Amino acid sequence: MSEWLDKISALGATLNDSGDRIVHVSDRESETRLTPLLHQGIFSVQGPDAEKFLQGQLSCDMKDVSTLGSRLGAHCNIKGHMHSLLRVMRIQDGFWLRGQRELLPGAQALLKKYMLFSKAQSTDLGDDIVGLGCSGPGAAVLVEKVLGQVPSEVDGIYASEGILAVRVPGKRFEIWLPRDQALALLPELIEFAPLGTTDAWELAEIRAAIPDLRSETVEGFIPQMTNLQALHGVSFTKGCYTGQEIVTRLQHRGQLKRPMYRATVNSDNRPAPGTALYSADKDNVGKVVLAAPSGEGQFELLAVIVKELAETTPILLGNQGGPALTLQELPYQLDPELFQSKR
Repeated sequence: MSEWLDKISALGATLNDSGDRIVHVSDRESETRLTPLLHQGIFSVQGPDAEKFLQGQLSCDMKDVSTLGSRLGAHCNIKGHMHSLLRVMRIQDGFWLRGQRELLPGAQALLKKYMLFSKAQSTDLGDDIVGLGCSGPGAAVLVEKVLGQVPSEVDGIYASEGILAVRVPGKRFEIWLPRDQALALLPELIEFAPLGTTDAWELAEIRAAIPDLRSETVEGFIPQMTNLQALHGVSFTKGCYTGQEIVTRLQHRGQLKRPMYRATVNSDNRPAPGTALYSADKDNVGKVVLAAPSGEGQFELLAVIVKELAETTPILLGNQGGPALTLQELPYQLDPELFQSKR
């Protein structure tokens, strides 16, 4: 992996101390960016029972994955709270599961715990397969340069000779490929699109209202609390999976009181995942999911907030004297019936 990080550094990027984020890139004007996805990694699930096994573990419908190519999916505990949030991608003999690098060992270990009596196996590919994020008006051209063809719809994939591209919301793409091929391709690709920072990539994720988990928020949310159903990351018709009873009950018999919102805030410091939110007279009215800088002293974020309060009173960051959030529109619609009492 160090050879990959050295190459990125040699091409003008500054990495953080742990080598999992690009914090600065050389100043070159371009709306199209190529961002090494150092903060994310891959493990595989393969074997004759791979699809059947994952169908019984993840919230998404694996039949969609096999047909379309990719879906977001959560692995929940028995109480329906998300232990991991993964992008599942079809490969020739199984599936690649992409997730937050720091959480990937735990995510893989928990799946393997249930894999003992299944004809499936899992392999950590974090040092062998690397990711490139393509964003901006020339993103599709970047993918075409690598693969010769571009996925046509969100969650669609195109794969060839061990390289896989998936279209993700926000008119962006992820390319996952063997490290040696990435080392050879990167100098050529950045002639067309300069490197981008991890913050900028995550800002695009936030603007597309795509949730993610961090160590501070593991098992903190039920899938619908992060709007995962609006991104086709939850199936309510496929049958049983871990945590399914709780997730389905909320959908059909319950009432969602804490959905995920997109917001901006002015702050001296970046809001950390899990940071508590307050109203003027109540604490614990929500939590930050993910935040990224969008200007001097300004951050955009995703946050799970009590709906009744979010839409009627100022929501404050960190404490009851903290800065107020300004809510922004989501790029998708939430089913209004989810917020209505079924009793």
